[in-house]
Amino acid sequence: MLVALSIRDVVLIDRLDFALGPGLTALTGETGAGKSILLDSLGLALGARSEAGLVRAGAAQAVVSAAFDPPADHPARRLLAEQGLPEEATITLRRIVQADGRSRAFVNDEPVSVSFLKRLGESLVEIEGQFAQVGLTDATTHASLLDAFGGLQGEADRVRGAYAAWRAAERALAEADAAIAAARRDEEWLRHALAELDRLAPEADEEERLDRLRRSLQGAEKRAEALASARDELARNRGVTHALRAAMRTLERLGEDAAVAPVLAALSAAQDAVAEAETLLERLVADSVPDPRALEAAEERLFALRAAARKHQVTVAELAALREQMRAKLGELDLGAERISALAQAARSAREAYRTAAEHLSAAREQAAEALAQAVAKELAPLKLDRARFVVDIFRRQQEDWGPDGADRVQFLVAMNPGQAPAPLAKCASGGELSRLMLALKVVLARGSPVTTLVFDEVDAGIGGATAAAVGERLARLAATLQVLVVTHSPQVAAKASRHWRVSKCTEGGMTRTRVEVLDSAARREEIARMLAGERITDAARAAAADLLAGVS
Repeated sequence: MLVALSIRDVVLIDRLDFALGPGLTALTGETGAGKSILLDSLGLALGARSEAGLVRAGAAQAVVSAAFDPPADHPARRLLAEQGLPEEATITLRRIVQADGRSRAFVNDEPVSVSFLKRLGESLVEIEGQFAQVGLTDATTHASLLDAFGGLQGEADRVRGAYAAWRAAERALAEADAAIAAARRDEEWLRHALAELDRLAPEADEEERLDRLRRSLQGAEKRAEALASARDELARNRGVTHALRAAMRTLERLGEDAAVAPVLAALSAAQDAVAEAETLLERLVADSVPDPRALEAAEERLFALRAAARKHQVTVAELAALREQMRAKLGELDLGAERISALAQAARSAREAYRTAAEHLSAAREQAAEALAQAVAKELAPLKLDRARFVVDIFRRQQEDWGPDGADRVQFLVAMNPGQAPAPLAKCASGGELSRLMLALKVVLARGSPVTTLVFDEVDAGIGGATAAAVGERLARLAATLQVLVVTHSPQVAAKASRHWRVSKCTEGGMTRTRVEVLDSAARREEIARMLAGERITDAARAAAADLLAGVS
């Protein structure tokens, strides 16, 4: 439902802000007062085409905001989710038009394209007028409207599900066909490449393990070289032990000398320590000799893996998975005929399931179409359309045109006069007739559309008396479940409204402005009296207005 409308600097409107409620709201006023400007302003917020002439003279830009509070499961909320727009209780559509005609669009203060704003607006509001209809004239909506009227949503959902399953089965078959065809083209190369990878037998984490082993073996070589060098240093020039022993023999010739005794003791300890170090070094050297083949083998393996990865343009870690993919492709070739046969059978079964569901839906639509035509026919006579004939045309499409909505093309047609061939709604009637026809359809199909706000622009054009009263009564019936706004010149229609706005022009400071007043009961009676009597309001007109408001025909 439209809960608020804000208009800034649109043609003759400088500033208007008003709240809206449920039920039927009538907008009345003299011709040229600006009622059409209100609808144009709402249209801007809903994504209608913008132009520089809509900006009030002297203003830099025009701004229109429309706030809606659709239910949680409304399609508008799904559209917001698809666009990643913030979820809020109220959805606010805003349009800014610059003086040069350029415009920007926003939803909940987030910038969006005008095309998206229009899609969102069409899910929230339908506008039915003499010269522009949005909603029922779109034939792509007729199948879903017929299904809703006939209570066929369950059958339609089954068809939609069967169609999705059929298409999924067809895609699986096509993908398998393509994969096997590609595998056959590359079979020789695949078998050669797989044989190479089988010989290599790569493992997912092998590169990291080999790299660690290689560094470890390279470190072992350096360690062994250092140990051997240290051992050689101790043995150089007849060795440290020989030198220590020679020094001790020289000092021992001096005999017992108290001063020399500590030196001899130190030399003896050094000789023992060096001998122990030499023994330990010999043992470490013997134990640390690396296997030269181990390092060579690790490097060869690592380089082979990296070469294979470069060849196949993957990482070494991905080689094992690539090997399995190749094996699977070749396996598909080996089992290809059997798999293709199974997928083809699944696709045929899914198509048959869809065809059966679609036929059931088509039969149910035929019955619903007859009931819909009868229901609309009952509404036409009171609206002075008794010569018109409404037809629901159901055409069976070829298989290549079957879709998620079934095997039918559903279109609403009408013949306005006897002997006339039924034609699409938008091409068969004058503006006033088409507006009343749309009203009749809306009364019958109200539950089939997710739109919660309907706008009728002069649906009562060219009629009066009982016909105008019938229009008002049907608008009131619609307003029992939907929000309805009607721009009207008919006092019979205005009297049926639950709230009444008067649109007028005034001149202040040399500037002409459009104003909107919410009428109380007394002002409302006066406005309806004006609509009945014209410029000079009489007591008789006031009495007639009171009768209309009281429901007296």
